[in-house]
Amino acid sequence: MYGDLAAKLIQDSKRTQSLDVLPSYQTDFVNSIVREIRDLQRDVKILLDKQGPNFRASQDRRLSCAIFVLQICMRRNKRCLLAYHALRAQRLEALVWSGLETTSIGIEDDTDDEVALSERPSVASGWHPDEEEYFRGHGDALAELKGEWTDVDLTGSMEPPRDLFIDVRVLKDAGEIQTEYGLIALTKNSQFYVRQGDVERLIQQGYIQKLR
Repeated sequence: MYGDLAAKLIQDSKRTQSLDVLPSYQTDFVNSIVREIRDLQRDVKILLDKQGPNFRASQDRRLSCAIFVLQICMRRNKRCLLAYHALRAQRLEALVWSGLETTSIGIEDDTDDEVALSERPSVASGWHPDEEEYFRGHGDALAELKGEWTDVDLTGSMEPPRDLFIDVRVLKDAGEIQTEYGLIALTKNSQFYVRQGDVERLIQQGYIQKLR
């Protein structure tokens, strides 16, 4: 029945909203819905061609109703496709603003790393190639914007911190960071009492855990 696939795609979108990671792109569903839209367009064209260029809706209400139903089905399918892709685009943008780098999700084109991209755990597994390109483009735009505000962390939390300094535990090695009070070597399982603004990005990226 027309619209069933689009309804399933919207159900998948609803499930996406409750997940922490972006699930695989529903290529089969999207392609099937696009084919359905083309079939509907063809059916409408066949009906109109039979009536000639001077056809008016008032001449045959039964035919007019059939064409109207087909057009409504096409419009609904298109709206479902737009909603599905808009939601995924929003999730991709949120990943960029959370501080996720292209190199950490396995979609960087050029790399000097000895480890092949195919051997890395990839957050982008199942993404459509156009989504990977959109992610890179949005990341580049954000990086350009950050270049104008080097003294402001644009990806930081919008909520003001309750405490200026916090206790943190390092979950995985993150090298050294420069703080107002000097260098700090972030080695796994070490704990520090640091200014929240110095490590907020690392907390977002999962390198550090805030202790309560």
